[in-house]
Amino acid sequence: MLRSAVTVVIPAYNEEETIGHIIEETISVMDCMQVPYEIIVVDDGSTDKTAREATRHKATVLRNERNRGKGYAMRVAFSQAQGDIVVTLDADGEHSPKEIPDIVIPLFNGTDVVAGSRFMGTGTDSIARLNRMGNFMFNMVIATLTGKRVTDSQTGFRAIKKEVLEKLNLTSCGYEIESEITVKSLKNGFVFHERPIRYKHRECNTSKLKIFSDGAKILRTIIRANLAKID
Repeated sequence: MLRSAVTVVIPAYNEEETIGHIIEETISVMDCMQVPYEIIVVDDGSTDKTAREATRHKATVLRNERNRGKGYAMRVAFSQAQGDIVVTLDADGEHSPKEIPDIVIPLFNGTDVVAGSRFMGTGTDSIARLNRMGNFMFNMVIATLTGKRVTDSQTGFRAIKKEVLEKLNLTSCGYEIESEITVKSLKNGFVFHERPIRYKHRECNTSKLKIFSDGAKILRTIIRANLAKID
């Protein structure tokens, strides 16, 4: 039996149609794993009923009064997380909570960070071509700077040891937080592995990612994170 506690972090912005199902599926998976756990949902200034839906389930709900960005929401949750392991999971249904054990268990065997790679799994045909191209470009930049290859630097589905997370000194406020975690982990000697995950195209609403403006932030973050020194 695994003994370490797990915190599942779910940032959410206007996801009232999916958040309840994601929480319930996460609860089912974590109960089966038989580990102490908590679920933290950060409602990032939603204008719909995301917070109300989340509070109806077994989750701690934190609220930002206004939309501050995915990275900011995640950092708020990280500061409150009690688990030895922190799992990050998107609220839009693109990730399956059923795969949480696949990315958590390696952390009990010497790995520090596990990233769920959509490009090692199935369902990538439903990822927008522009998004695939952008991810590929960021992967190449990261490989050039760090000397280490990754297949999905932008994944939002990860498991990270809390002690490692605290050392990363994360500062990102938007989607670029994924790149910051990836690069700082690779650059500073933490054991980083990828695991294949399934990808399901979101059925409700549309992605909040702004391809060009967010892409520019991601590129700048990759460069800054590569230069950052961690004590």
